[in-house]
Amino acid sequence: MNRKKKIESILKNNFSGWKTEVNDISILHKGHNNYDGNHETHFSIILNRNNKNKESKLEIHRKINKLLKDEFNLGLHALEIKIIN
Repeated sequence: MNRKKKIESILKNNFSGWKTEVNDISILHKGHNNYDGNHETHFSIILNRNNKNKESKLEIHRKINKLLKDEFNLGLHALEIKIIN
C-alpha cells in the first residue's frame, strides 16, 4: 500500500464521520535540498470537522501527528493540515 492510501486509511479509522482529503504535494518540493519530487514525502490533509467534535485545532493537529508517527519514521517529511468547521 502506498503512503497516501495508508494515511487515508488511518484518518478514516480515527476520524469517523469526517470528510477527509489527502493530497500528495511532494512534487512541489522538487529541487529543495536536491529532492527529486518522486517520493511520497509531503502531504496536504484537509478535514471537514463533524459538528459533534469539540477538540481544538491544536488537539487535532497533535492527534494526526501522533497517528502518523510511524510514517514520519519511514520517510514522511511534512504535512499541511487544514481543518474546516
